[in-house]
Amino acid sequence: MERNQVEKRYTWNTDDLFTCDEEWEKAYDEVEKSINFSSYAGKLGNKGQLLSLLKANDEFGKKLERVFLYASMKHDEDTRVSKYIAYDSKCSSLIAKYSAEMAFFEPELASLSEDYLQSIVSDKDFSDYDYMIKQLIKRKPHVIPEDQERLVALAGETLGTFSDIFSMIDNADLPLPEMEFDGEKVKLTHGMYGVIMHSPDREKRKEAYEKYYGAYKSLLNTITATYYGNVKKDVFLSRAYKYGSCLERALSSEDVKECVYRNLLDAVKGSLPAMHRYIADRKKILGYDKLYFYDIYAPLVGDVEVKMDYDDAYAYVVKGLAPLGKEYQELLRRGHDERWIDVEETEGKRSGAYSTGCYGIHPYVLLNYKPTTSDIFTIAHEMGHSLHTYFSAHNQPYAKSDYKIFVAEVASTVNEVLLLKFMLADTEDVNLRKYLLNYYLDTIRGTLHRQTMFAEFEFKAHALAEKGEPLTKELLCETYGSIGKDYYGDAIEHDYNISCEWSRIPHFYRAFYVYKYATGITAAINIAHRILSEGKCAVKDYFKFLSSGSSSDPVSLLKLAGVDLESKAPFEFAMREFADTLSEFEKMMKI
Repeated sequence: MERNQVEKRYTWNTDDLFTCDEEWEKAYDEVEKSINFSSYAGKLGNKGQLLSLLKANDEFGKKLERVFLYASMKHDEDTRVSKYIAYDSKCSSLIAKYSAEMAFFEPELASLSEDYLQSIVSDKDFSDYDYMIKQLIKRKPHVIPEDQERLVALAGETLGTFSDIFSMIDNADLPLPEMEFDGEKVKLTHGMYGVIMHSPDREKRKEAYEKYYGAYKSLLNTITATYYGNVKKDVFLSRAYKYGSCLERALSSEDVKECVYRNLLDAVKGSLPAMHRYIADRKKILGYDKLYFYDIYAPLVGDVEVKMDYDDAYAYVVKGLAPLGKEYQELLRRGHDERWIDVEETEGKRSGAYSTGCYGIHPYVLLNYKPTTSDIFTIAHEMGHSLHTYFSAHNQPYAKSDYKIFVAEVASTVNEVLLLKFMLADTEDVNLRKYLLNYYLDTIRGTLHRQTMFAEFEFKAHALAEKGEPLTKELLCETYGSIGKDYYGDAIEHDYNISCEWSRIPHFYRAFYVYKYATGITAAINIAHRILSEGKCAVKDYFKFLSSGSSSDPVSLLKLAGVDLESKAPFEFAMREFADTLSEFEKMMKI
């Protein structure tokens, strides 16, 4: 389907950003001309000058975000359109120019005395910036001289190309073939691959699996070079900023202690016997002599998947999230009615789903909706992101409105868990209940176990590069395959295709992002349980978290909602949730 065939009400309304391309181009020119901050250099020791710069930077940032968002969204509508590829590229150049212009800021500010910086933190005129200054004090040992910072900033556009290259491979150049499915000839898009993997037709799953991975393997040399370049970029930046490792730099940027990372790994690895048990249960239920990875999403309970068209699915999500209150539900309805959401999969459109936004404008969501249970949950997930953005932007000043990536998956996953619990409570159908329990197991497996597995691969790949080991396709596939055997166990066949799975993961181009999905679902399972068991008090605390933006470190903000990830208790509760759900499922399936 081409984009011009989609009903307008199923497309996002970019007019809320700019009414036409000409208006965007005028705004772009104005933003570019306003990059003029170097006059503040050498003056940051004067509080008046510093405050003036911070406020001017805020106003510039609001305009830049809007320009960037429009270009990015128009590009993602159809990644084949050269005009919007150029728009997107121009914005990358603009950001690089801005970064170079502001290169003096952090080195100069960090060079000032800690007493001066602490006086800024306690000055009410700087209340919008107190947390930012606190972070700067922590980063003082990693601040590099201004001339070096300027050089790194100038290289920013080049260093960011690895992600852009993979995006073009994955969305535009990947040789995805056609195949027969459900009586029709279909192109094996990313979205269609997901549909087929959830199909009960094993031969079609196998065919899709082999063709899909065949496309990635045909470009494996190119993807390997792209990923290795991205990892070397991470190594360069960690060393340039005097960190001991890429992981240390990544955690520092989020203001998260390493104990949180270790708590996650320890909990998941300690729970792997339950994961192995679940994989063995799959093999028994399906009745296969050998279980393959194209069987991992096969339905274990037939003919009960919840299928709805988009509008019905959206209304069902709104109903399922009633425990969050009427205000939350009304905002969900606004998102649907005011065209915050781009719904249909079309030729050239960016794959997957995401939520985005900028200060002063409502959030936006990109979907590629298919009538599957998974995509119903995707609606809840992405709107969770969007309303987290909404509440933060409406309750925090611009400088504190953008919450840390570490907590970015919490609100989205709270919505998923609440929706699933609603569906379990809403049905008396035994088969549907079996199906939903299985779905919950797969959600935890996919978002907690699998993302932790990804995180271990990232850690090992970066550690190898830090030691000077070349990341060849053979080494990457061997490393990934070995980790997969640990996580999935002996009940499944570990073929070469799945050893190549690393080559298709877009998030690997944002190093040490994926573990946050796992900490996110851990927090979400705990928060959802509290909301359902304690009611309004827990919802009130949760809204404090949603409204907190980046007013403090993310782990402290989660404590507002009753979750302390610096302790092992939340991780242990999430692991018990998986094991208990598995036991209930086994009992219903009479295993």
